[in-house]
Amino acid sequence: MRGPVAPPQVPLAVSRSEAFDDLVRDSVGRLERRWPQLSGVEFAVQEVPRSDDGELDEQTETVPLGRVAEAGGGHPDRIVIYRRPVEIRTRNRDERALLVHEVVVEQVAELLGLAPESVDPRYGQD
Repeated sequence: MRGPVAPPQVPLAVSRSEAFDDLVRDSVGRLERRWPQLSGVEFAVQEVPRSDDGELDEQTETVPLGRVAEAGGGHPDRIVIYRRPVEIRTRNRDERALLVHEVVVEQVAELLGLAPESVDPRYGQD
């Protein structure tokens, strides 16, 4: 059999980074249906928090899983999810999907000034 194994639009392999991005996108998509104002928020994935940018608090030994950067200087509100700290705390894709969603919900709740349970009533139940 000659020719490609899969059509060009179907990736043969998805990197861990791309798979993680998809989890964040899925979580944000679920929340945007309930909170349309999130369409103006920029969501990003970063490998790890940077200590030189104030993202990492050197006073504590905990590593954040995400953070909120409120709008300013012409930039929209931004929520960043840190990939490696989340991956280290999970064993498989299902656990990772749950933790990613919880982190996204927590960051959205912080941005909106609400309790996580108000942002997603199923928060903490999985």
